[in-house]
Parts: sequence; C-alpha cells; structure tokens
Amino acid sequence: MAVLKGPQRRFLLQPRSLHRPVPAPPGSAMAYQGFTQEYLGIPAVTRAYTTACVLTTAAVQLEFITPFQLYFNPDLIFRKFQIWRLITNFLFFGPLGFSFFFNMIFLYRYCRMLEEGSFRGRTADFVFMFLFGGFLMTLFGLFASLFFLGQAFTIMLVYVWSRRNPYIRMNFFGLLNFQAPFLPWVLMGFSLLLGNSIIIDLLGIAVGHIYYFLEDVFPNQPGGKKLLLTPGFLKLVFDTPEEDPNYNPLPEDQPAADPDQNEQQPPPPQ
Repeated sequence: MAVLKGPQRRFLLQPRSLHRPVPAPPGSAMAYQGFTQEYLGIPAVTRAYTTACVLTTAAVQLEFITPFQLYFNPDLIFRKFQIWRLITNFLFFGPLGFSFFFNMIFLYRYCRMLEEGSFRGRTADFVFMFLFGGFLMTLFGLFASLFFLGQAFTIMLVYVWSRRNPYIRMNFFGLLNFQAPFLPWVLMGFSLLLGNSIIIDLLGIAVGHIYYFLEDVFPNQPGGKKLLLTPGFLKLVFDTPEEDPNYNPLPEDQPAADPDQNEQQPPPPQ
C-alpha cells in the first residue's frame, strides 16, 4: 500500500471548501451593469466614433497594428487600393498621453452635445455632416502633407457647436472666460503653445465654417436655398419613419377588444 507524503498528503487533507470557486462580489456585477447602461445611453453616432478611436489607439498601443498602416497616403489608396486609410486616418489621435486624452474629451463632449442638441432626432443629417466634413478634409489632404485628420474633425465639431450656441459662456482651465464662438480659436492658440502645427486646426475651422454657412446661413439669406440635402438612403437607414397621424389601420390590424370588458357586470348586492 502506497503512503502519501509531503505536498500530496497536505493537498488531500485540505478542506473541500477551499477548492470551490469564489463567487464574484455583487458589487462588480452592479458596476458592470451600470457601465453597460451608461455606455448604451450614449447617442449612436457618438458611441460608434469614440469607440472606434479608442480601439484604434489601443490596437496601436498593443502593437497589433502600426500607425504606418493607418495614415493618409493618396498613393497607397489609389494605387495599392488600401481604401481603409480613408477612414483610419480619422481614428488615430497619437499614442496614449495628454494629447490623446485632451482630444478624446473634446471629441466625446461636443460630438454628443451636437447629437443630443441640434441634431436630436436627425441621425441621418448628423451622419451626412460627418461624410461632408470628411470628404472636404480628404480633398484638402490630397494637396497637403497631412497624415492624420482626426484632430481637424474634432475642431470641425467644436466649431459647428460653438456657432449654434453663440451665447454660452465658456471657461478654459479657469484662466479664460469667453463666448462659445471663440472656443475653436482658443483651442488653436493652445495647440500653438504646445508647439503643434496649426494647419490641422485651421482646416477644421474652415470645413466647419463651410458646413455652418451652407446649412445655417445661406438658406436664410434672400434668394438662398438649402444646398446640403441628406440622401434618402441615409434617412432610410438611420432615421425611424414618422407615423402618419391620418392613418387609420384596417379592422383586422386593430387590437382586439378584451372580451371581459364587454361582459355585463352584475349589480352590487343590496
């Protein structure tokens, strides 16, 4: 008969309860549910864009991909058919650091305020603004040595929001107080103080102004008209169809009446 010694005997003599899996504390499940609800509560376009930016930066940080696979390069796009570069150059904001978090905060904040504010119930129009701004920036990028356009896109969102909310007072790091329309220029000055090129900021301001003028200013001028018309397929995909108040459903489509409501109730006892 074999005799167990040492670690084998101690392992067999341990109480069975030590080998049972430890249940997760209920607080972690509640925190996960709270995070999920908060995440799903973000408007759809803002949630999709910010998530794509964060995941792209994480993939670069973990060395799954490199920035050389993402940057805007017309030669590789048109000759090597690397079409994804038309999108990925808007998703990468540099390595993890102050600049990345600074851009993410402004991107999330003003993209969400636009989607929940002037674009509320108009998701297709918001997506069309994304496409219009991205197209103009890409067109400009063909003639300039710009590799990543995400920061310019953020400035465009800030510009459009600031022009549509001209009377809101802003405070920048507790140092400056100004009206909202000056915010894009303050951000450009801050970028200049950090030693960055202001070409990207100027591009975002220019594209934002073009969209704002064509969408909000020109249609209200004498003889003006709306030039930026959202394509019908975008409305079909992103906007829920409105119910016709004059529509009367067929009798077979109407909900059946509860038979219990049609039964005559007995008189109360005397």
